[in-house]
Amino acid sequence: QVQLVESGGGLVQPGGSLRLSCGASGRIFRINTMGWYRQTPGKQRELVAAITSGGSSNYADSVKGRFTISRDNAKNTVYLQMNSLKPEDTAVYYCNANIETTRYSITQPFWGQGTQVTVSS
Repeated sequence: QVQLVESGGGLVQPGGSLRLSCGASGRIFRINTMGWYRQTPGKQRELVAAITSGGSSNYADSVKGRFTISRDNAKNTVYLQMNSLKPEDTAVYYCNANIETTRYSITQPFWGQGTQVTVSS
């Protein structure tokens, strides 16, 4: 099937930076939109940023101007550069990719296992 593997989370002080990476592998015909979501205990998972295969991106208002999403289509990888981090950015971050596994299949959402980002002094 398809696997999404994330890396790059950790503990950082307020104002610091982190870069998350997520690589997709397995049975992949085409990857459409890729994105990053985050979730804190007791809250719904929310979209942080998303990027199409053509490079168009959108962001949650809370991260605009601080986070940048990018992707390398040749490597089936999406990145999230997070700058000027705030304590309220603390969450588990999940990678999402909408993938066609064969020429004839519909697009399906796949998720990474999640990576913890903690912003604290």
